[in-house]
Amino acid sequence: MKNLEELKGTWNEQKGKLKKMFADLTDNDLIYKDGKKDEMIGRLQIKLGKTKEELHKIIHTL
Repeated sequence: MKNLEELKGTWNEQKGKLKKMFADLTDNDLIYKDGKKDEMIGRLQIKLGKTKEELHKIIHTL
């Protein structure tokens, strides 16, 4: 599992992989800013119909 610093360092690559997995995601859906992680996860939950835990698992296994 990746820690937060590793994830931040490769976020652009991770965004590309997520957009390939879920074609309806946009760059706006995947905006990651310090202190705004929960906001982004909330947007993804609504758009993808996944739980917070499911999304964390998907993101950390990319």
